[in-house]
Amino acid sequence: MVLKDQNLMFVLRATQQAGTENVVLQLCEVFKPLVNKIVVVAADGFDKEKLNDMGIKYYAIPDIENKSPKTILSIIKTIKRAAKEENITVIHTQHRMAAFYVRFTGLYKRCLFLNTSHNTFFNRKALTRYAFKHAKLIACGEMVKKNLVEEFGLSDVTVIHNAVKPFDEEIVIDEDLRKARQDDKYLVGNVGRLSEQKGMEYFIKAVPLVTASHPDTQFFIIGSGEDEGKLRNMAKDLPVTFLGYRTDVRNIMSQLDLVVLSSLWEGLPLTPIEAFSVGKTIVATAVDGTVEIVKDGDNGLLTQARDVEGLAGKINWMIDHPGEQKQMEKQALDTYNEEFSFDTLAKTYIDYYRSL
Repeated sequence: MVLKDQNLMFVLRATQQAGTENVVLQLCEVFKPLVNKIVVVAADGFDKEKLNDMGIKYYAIPDIENKSPKTILSIIKTIKRAAKEENITVIHTQHRMAAFYVRFTGLYKRCLFLNTSHNTFFNRKALTRYAFKHAKLIACGEMVKKNLVEEFGLSDVTVIHNAVKPFDEEIVIDEDLRKARQDDKYLVGNVGRLSEQKGMEYFIKAVPLVTASHPDTQFFIIGSGEDEGKLRNMAKDLPVTFLGYRTDVRNIMSQLDLVVLSSLWEGLPLTPIEAFSVGKTIVATAVDGTVEIVKDGDNGLLTQARDVEGLAGKINWMIDHPGEQKQMEKQALDTYNEEFSFDTLAKTYIDYYRSL
């Protein structure tokens, strides 16, 4: 494919999917100098300022998981209008419902159609096969590819790992973290949407088991979501601070002693990659694509999902073994540089597009 002749459109959910949004912003940066035009179609909440800075046009749609007739008609109308007005030649979706709309509207017949899957899933088999039938399929990790092949009978899936750019910004000290550090606390942070998937309730349940051995530990939860009220109630009277949704995640990570990922399922999560990029190790649950990044005892520690005692035990081990933690931090940064750097993502995606 001759990239300079192409008008590229990304379609995604965006709402509740900060990791996917980051990937699309990265792809915009990669392809902006190479293609004729890029537009993004996504739900409200997408970082429009960053698109404006790059000179990329944005079309707003309702949340594509909303199945009301009014929403469906609105999405169909907007996607078709954007494709026509911008003379789109390549559509790259980032969600199976986005792919569904490309298939349903028939846009796949006149555009090169790609989809990147960011998670494993086990429902809506007929819809998934319908949505992906005519798409060039990309998976963000080996477990996501395995899921597409074994669960949905799909084939010709290419794996391209997610990545993040190097963190070279000046660290801006967070006041909550500064106060905890001033009190000689060990700072443990969990980053993610406050939803079932991220297993935050198990993280909170692990807090008393850590502070029983290490009372000078302060815990932070970075994110927002539908379970926030329930989680805040669970954390009442515990040394847990909610920092809310943050756009400076790696700035926060840089100020932590340890990062935790307590997810119940993942595709290829960005949290370990982000932590590794700032030289932090991680305690993570051994689910799906996480084990493609975190190697137990090498660049981090793994525990089973929903295992409160196991999670607390791994955090306690890190606190008790500062020398080993330092070595894991070095290995974590090496893993980022060798496998999950932005340069690797850019080259792999450019080569893949050109091969089509």
